[in-house]
Amino acid sequence: MQYLKAVLLVLMTSCQSTSSFSTIRTATLVDLEKFSGQWYVIANIPTFIEKDAYNSVESYAVAPDGKIETTFTFNKGGFDGAKKVYSPTASVRDGTGNAIWGMQFVWPFKAEYRIIYIDPDYEFTIIGRSKRDYVWLMAREASIADADYQRLISIIQEQGYDLDNLRKVPHGSSQLD
Repeated sequence: MQYLKAVLLVLMTSCQSTSSFSTIRTATLVDLEKFSGQWYVIANIPTFIEKDAYNSVESYAVAPDGKIETTFTFNKGGFDGAKKVYSPTASVRDGTGNAIWGMQFVWPFKAEYRIIYIDPDYEFTIIGRSKRDYVWLMAREASIADADYQRLISIIQEQGYDLDNLRKVPHGSSQLD
């Protein structure tokens, strides 16, 4: 019940007006089949659920009905912390080149999910929100070269995010393997 209340609080605040922010840019076109699969969260401005997350991994799969089945796993509090698993479902917003989704943890609320960057090889992605309250830098591998990290961080900054709130997500041995 505690989890449900917390998720509802996040979702209700995420549905509030974003009129004070300029529109966040998104990727022009996202190939959902290429985007599917496992992504390691390299850095983020975390939600309350993720504040003490280690080994964060997000996985996507296109369902037969066109929705995106999502699995988010991490260890809570340390590399050997309790394994947490969340399974929201996303709906792609028509006319957005598959770059804007509604991520649903609890019906009927959908949180905004914008693919603001995807590299041509689908090795790196950045997910954001118009409110610029949360952001996720993800990669196909658990670690990335510093030059890639710096380049991706500059994209996040160009989108208007406060980098002081950005946190690198630790990856190492875990219960997720």
